[in-house]
Amino acid sequence: MIIKEILNKKELSKEDLLILMKIDNQEDLQLLFNKAYEIKLKYMGNNVYYRGLVEFSNICIKNCKYCGIRKDNKNVERFLMSKEDILQSAKWIYENGYGSMALQSGERTDEEFIKFVEDILKEIQKMTNNGLGITLSVGEQSYETYKRWKEAGATRFLLRIESTNITIFENIHPKDQIHSFKKRLQGLKDLKKAGYQVGTGVMIGLPGQTEEDLVNDIIFFKENDIDMIGMGPYILHKDTPMGQIFKEKVISKEKRVELALKMIAICRIYMKDINIAATTALQGLDSFGREKGVLAGANIIMPNATKTSERVKYQLYNGKPGISDDAEKGKKSLEESLKKIGENVIYGKRGDSPHFFLRKK
Repeated sequence: MIIKEILNKKELSKEDLLILMKIDNQEDLQLLFNKAYEIKLKYMGNNVYYRGLVEFSNICIKNCKYCGIRKDNKNVERFLMSKEDILQSAKWIYENGYGSMALQSGERTDEEFIKFVEDILKEIQKMTNNGLGITLSVGEQSYETYKRWKEAGATRFLLRIESTNITIFENIHPKDQIHSFKKRLQGLKDLKKAGYQVGTGVMIGLPGQTEEDLVNDIIFFKENDIDMIGMGPYILHKDTPMGQIFKEKVISKEKRVELALKMIAICRIYMKDINIAATTALQGLDSFGREKGVLAGANIIMPNATKTSERVKYQLYNGKPGISDDAEKGKKSLEESLKKIGENVIYGKRGDSPHFFLRKK
């Protein structure tokens, strides 16, 4: 009964959020997902927007302890897609009616990289007559760089906080200047100042992470007026320090999926009009994971449109799905699967975050 009462409240306290996060039976879990989906229908409709994902480089200056493309991983074949190949992917995304694309890569802050991204943004917008919403997910940069890319045509930026528990953040990153919690926070502030739709997110099911940590993450999203959230379950990569240390200690796949779905649902209930992605990592642990994410309140999916030959080289974690999938087939089968659960894929529209425009007012 207490779950129903909480779900009917207009405002939720931290204690309420924690009770929802600690739900441990199927009946109450379903009540949570139903409420989240009801709010999704009210604010977003039964609509899903695609972001055609192009993972254009796995070269990275960072050494995050969980990540498969960390600088010190010598088992990675490094690549940077050519401008022509990136533009070819963008053209496919645009011609297939996706309203938006996401450009993702390892982190670099050198002028050559900054200029490379800037030129690509300009050329994509020129080629599509400013017809594509573009999300960047390329890590921490200076305010000046964010501004340059915004002026070149980027509209959104995803910079994941990974965990708002500073101890966890420091445990999953080396302790040095370029892996700083303070710097990550500054990045989110700079993105907002530069005029982006700002996205962030966390890894769910990290070793040592508690339900309260996850609730604090959600409160952080709201307090920082975040426009979009991309978060997923933690999945190990064997060639990383965490992959080796925690292979026996990580919680079960089922538990990580359940926690990720709870996070989506509670974020939807608590923040209402933001964009929330059902991530590839969810699909990595559950073949129906993205659809379950949508039924728990997500409204964004990022089908991979990277050149197939490069996909195998971009693995942040082991068991990444869709590495050899044909983009055309993947698009169709996902659309059919979403239709079965009553969702429409919206083509030709960017699917911007309603929250962003209310925030700007």
